[in-house]
Amino acid sequence: MTLAVDLVNRPLSGVSDLERRCAGVGFLLERPVGEDDVAAVGEFLRRWTRVVDAPDAPARAERLNPLLIEFSAAPRLTDHAGTGWHLHYRPDLLPAHRQVAALVSVGTALHLTGRGMDRLGRCAAHGCDRVYADFSRGGRQRYCSPACGNRDAVRRHRARAART
Repeated sequence: MTLAVDLVNRPLSGVSDLERRCAGVGFLLERPVGEDDVAAVGEFLRRWTRVVDAPDAPARAERLNPLLIEFSAAPRLTDHAGTGWHLHYRPDLLPAHRQVAALVSVGTALHLTGRGMDRLGRCAAHGCDRVYADFSRGGRQRYCSPACGNRDAVRRHRARAART
């Protein structure tokens, strides 16, 4: 989920950026990355943000299920590259953009079913439309960052003070 949020909030600048950001979260890309992968990841993320922007849980599931069907496969155990046993929800040796799409689709489904269908959204701060995945204990995250939450609290405080 953190990779998806990062890629939406800070769009890719090219091949090396995609490689660096995947490596930064420990995501091993099995095939060389090309500019076509960068473009395809951008297109996938535009589709994925429809999941983020869904008005309720049924709509969210309705928008995520086609991504799961298109990009994921039955889970299986793997220990490729000696990285330790883990589950893959995709075939091996996919192009980089399909690997990212599978990871994000399945990761989103696991996040929403494990934490709650409302644990994905857009920042509530005025003027900010960044995406967040809510990993908070209480499930009440409304902002993409503490900075946005603080700015919004100050804005609300000043608005109340101006009315009095």
